[in-house]
Order: sequence, then C-alpha cells, then structure tokens
Amino acid sequence: MTKTRFFIALSLSIAIIGLLASCKPAAVRRTEVSIIGNAFYIDGAVTYRGRYWNNNKIEGLLMNARLVQGVFDDANPETRKLFQYPDTGEWNPDRNTDEFVAAMPSWKEHGLLSFTLNLQGGSPTGYGNKSWNNSAFTARGDLKPAYMDRLKRILDEAETLKMVVILGYFSFGQDQNLEDESAVVAAVDNTTDWLLDKGYRNVLVELNNESNIKAYDHEILKPARVHELLERVRSKRKNGFRLLVSTSFGGRYIPDANVVAVSDYVLIHGNGVKDPAFIKEMVERTKAVSTYRGQPIVFNEDDHYEYAQDANNFKYAVESYASWGYFDFRRKGETDIKIGYQSVPVDWSISHERKKAFFGYLKEITGE
Repeated sequence: MTKTRFFIALSLSIAIIGLLASCKPAAVRRTEVSIIGNAFYIDGAVTYRGRYWNNNKIEGLLMNARLVQGVFDDANPETRKLFQYPDTGEWNPDRNTDEFVAAMPSWKEHGLLSFTLNLQGGSPTGYGNKSWNNSAFTARGDLKPAYMDRLKRILDEAETLKMVVILGYFSFGQDQNLEDESAVVAAVDNTTDWLLDKGYRNVLVELNNESNIKAYDHEILKPARVHELLERVRSKRKNGFRLLVSTSFGGRYIPDANVVAVSDYVLIHGNGVKDPAFIKEMVERTKAVSTYRGQPIVFNEDDHYEYAQDANNFKYAVESYASWGYFDFRRKGETDIKIGYQSVPVDWSISHERKKAFFGYLKEITGE
C-alpha cells in the first residue's frame, strides 16, 4: 500500500469513528414515575409492593418529605448572611447541595421514596417568605444555570436511587422576582422544556406551593387561574412522554374543582390540623370535589410529629390511603442546625430526634 493510500484509509477510518461517535444515542434514563388508578409506580412496579401495615394498604403510596431548600441560594447580600454555616461563617449553595445528595441514600434506606424541592424554595427561617431572593429564574423567566446545575445533581442521584422528586416551580414571597405574567409563563415553559429535554421521568411537578396564599403577586398563580399553567405543562411532550402535574393549597384547604380537574395527582397540606381526625375528613372532602376522578391523594406538607400517639396525622393519612409528607423547620428559640429540613443552613442528615422519630416511624410503616 502506498503512503497516499495509507493516509486516505486512515483519514476515512478517523472520519467513520467520528461519525459513529456523533451518532451515539443519548443516555436512556431508566427511572420513571407513573400513576395507575390511585397508585404510584416506579419503573412499572407499584411502590411498596405487597406492603400492609396494621391492616392498612401501603402498596401504591408515595411517602415523602418537604426538603425544598436543596438548591437554595440568596442573591440579596443584605440577607445572605442570615444563612451562613456556623463552622465557616459563610453561606455556600454548592456545599448545601452536595450535603443534600450525600444524605439521599440514608433517606431511601428508611423507606422515603419521594421529596419536594422548589425552585423558589420556601421560607428559610420558618413560616413566611421575606426579603431574600431565592429564585431559579431571572426577572424575565429565564433559567439561572447555577440553580439548574444544582438541580441536575439532585435529580441524577434521585434517578440512581429510584426516587421521585416533587418539583415545585414557584413559591409565594418569591414570585414577585418575576416581572410580569409573561415572565411567569416563560419560567413554566423553560423549566418544563428543560426537564423534558434532559429526559427526566422521575419528576412530579408541583406548579406552585400553596396557591391560595394571598402573598402571591401574579394572578395566574392564584387558584382561579393556576389551572391554565397546569394545562400548559400537560400540553408539552417529548418522545411521547409528558410530566405529571398538580399544585398545592394551604393547610386544611380542600383543592378547588378547576385545579383537581387538570391534576394528575391531588396535593393537600396538613399544617394547622389540630385534631388528627380532620386528616381523614380532608381526604374524604377531596374525594367529594366534583372533578375528582380517583387520582392519588398526597400530603406533601405536614408539621405534626406525634407518632407515639395512637391518633396522629401520618397514621390517619395512611388509614385513608393517602401518601404523607414530613415538614420540619426550626421554631422560635431553636438554634441547633441539626433541627429541621427547611431552615437554612440545613443539616441534611438524620441527626435530630424529630428526624429520627419520623424516619423510624416511616421505616416501620413501609417495612423498608
């Protein structure tokens, strides 16, 4: 073979290798959440398969926790100092996400299959949402790359662990950082497209947290119109797949018919429920909404922890065949960083007695 022929053959080989590399199919994501009737499935298998606890069916439920600050940051230099780590005297959003990811396997080992994140978080100091700026969106609704990078790290680990992320797009007290309604719509489209383009199928969308809270600035995020955005998410498909979507309301509130009509699953909150019996009443009243058609009912926020008592919110949710979500933050006077999963900075490990009590009870109920 002449040198000319050799170099021609070598060039062709390199070109073919390059072409094959460019045609390599994108990685197939294998963790997918789905709903059949009133039950959740992960990768086609019903959750907690065959599990009963105290004669209550656990199979098909989605036990969860409110861990909304996994991608938290604060763009306001005046308030950022509120969230510094005690050991460094600084706030570090990447450390926060890294420690979140590191804790995820231990949550799964105790039977936790799902958790709620929010791209605008929730109050990092308890209830209410004030002057900090924690938003994954620019004023025009574009996505901030640093937030989405942190989100990707969590979603990827959730996929590995076969966990489901309930991803909230908006939270009251932060939606005002979007300048108008068109920016809100752009944020919905950009986030939904990002999830679909990345191929994530282990995500349930919670359009906004507690849509009936008066602190929302944009009308389209309030109960009378939020269904417009749910329908917008439902309308987007890629490779024949669409995201399952819902939105939530405040504690004790029964979801409105226009929202239930376009929700793939129904979210309710147990905050403010003093008598655990009202948990069962909330489930029954939700089923009585005129547009309810048998969707799964999920509590993804409840700040009650009386697991040692025969009557408690978690137990009564299970007895009503509703999934339950743990919500914990540092109360007034509580300063230990180990307390709470919403107050920033967060110790994401199972490090405090309240956390240990929840995860112990969860493990008992789920049999994991």
